[in-house]
Amino acid sequence: MQQYLQALRNYAVFTGRARRKEYWMFVLFNMLFAFAAAIADNIIGFSIGGLGYGYIYMLYTLAMIVPGISIGVRRLHDVGKSGWFMLILFIPLIGAIWLLVLACTEGTQGDSEYGPDPKAPAFAF
Repeated sequence: MQQYLQALRNYAVFTGRARRKEYWMFVLFNMLFAFAAAIADNIIGFSIGGLGYGYIYMLYTLAMIVPGISIGVRRLHDVGKSGWFMLILFIPLIGAIWLLVLACTEGTQGDSEYGPDPKAPAFAF
């Protein structure tokens, strides 16, 4: 949950790097909250037609677009790719698979052009 909240605090930060744990915890909690929003829509009666979701789900999804893109860009920075690689999603099927592979790949060790290594221990002097 802490990584999810950290990603929300950095909702419009497209610089730096994000560890795999931070990215996947954001994805996990995002899916859980989206599922809860869809259930709330059905319980309250806001569901639209036979879709199974409604206004609460759509509002939550719209609110999570920018944080989702920013954490994805920072995750790509961690593997040494530009944030523009997010556009690979527009290639049907292959783009999503390639982006999934990049999201699962371990980040580059040490500092890079995108920032310091997020896994590096912070030494206090």
